[in-house]
Amino acid sequence: MSKKISIIVSVYNEEEVLFEFYRETIKVLLLIENPYEIIFVNDGSVDGSRGILFNIAKDDENVRVVHFSRNFGHEAAMIAGIDNASGDYLICMDADLQHPPTLLPEMVRKFESGYDIINMVRTVNKSAGIIKNITSSMFYKVINRLSDIHLVINASDFFGISKRVADVLRSNYREKTRFLRGYVQNVGFNTTNIEYEAGKRFAGKSKYSIKKLFRFSMNTIMTFSNLPLKLGIYAGGMAAFLAIIMMIYTIVSFIRVGTPSGYATTICLICFMFSVLFFIVGIIGEYLGIILSEIKDRPIYIVEEKLNFNKKEL
Repeated sequence: MSKKISIIVSVYNEEEVLFEFYRETIKVLLLIENPYEIIFVNDGSVDGSRGILFNIAKDDENVRVVHFSRNFGHEAAMIAGIDNASGDYLICMDADLQHPPTLLPEMVRKFESGYDIINMVRTVNKSAGIIKNITSSMFYKVINRLSDIHLVINASDFFGISKRVADVLRSNYREKTRFLRGYVQNVGFNTTNIEYEAGKRFAGKSKYSIKKLFRFSMNTIMTFSNLPLKLGIYAGGMAAFLAIIMMIYTIVSFIRVGTPSGYATTICLICFMFSVLFFIVGIIGEYLGIILSEIKDRPIYIVEEKLNFNKKEL
């Protein structure tokens, strides 16, 4: 018996592209001939996405829809799709057609070859500018330097996981500050990579601003590494070294000149050390913020409504 495929799609204000994504994806899924379901997770869209999803689900009983009560973010939408998926092979992708549905058959072949995790590695992003491409590459290099876990560079939110990996994500990795593609690579099991070129967005614009990407990057680094907390130790060692140099300089100046000089140097040194101190305090504050969100234990997402989940499987 063929294994069932679950396509999980995060949706936030994608009214211009939803039907085209559905049409292109269905075309490919019918060629694969495996039983399938498409789970659209509406992440609090405020445009016409909800109505379009209702019409798609009304006409196709293999389409499931999860509506959030408000916007909880892309990461929450993806894990909600995984939580509600019933397939043996789960594939997460975006609705903007930058993640090509034409690669689904190759992903299924990898699953059938025994792989549990398929990282889709982006080689080209036609919609992103030079700055975004450079910063994306730098992000992976930085986190790989800071963390004990090595992440595949340019691995995207387009990935596939087997049912047993999904079960791990459902019962573990339930942090409120999340980096799902990092968790997937951290689980283990049989893993492979597929390279692809991200096409241009069919319509609309990216929901990630530079500010959101920076915030997301900082949270990810702090989720996967505690090295920033150790900066205080390194800064203390550097301050001790500079203090010894200043002491030697002051003693030598007193012997040779009689009056120690270096007022400007002392002021600059004090300002520099205070800036380092406040920087470290800021890092500690970020970690405390993450710990506080975990202690509050608020839900990752809240579901307002589900469509087609109570229909009998064929």
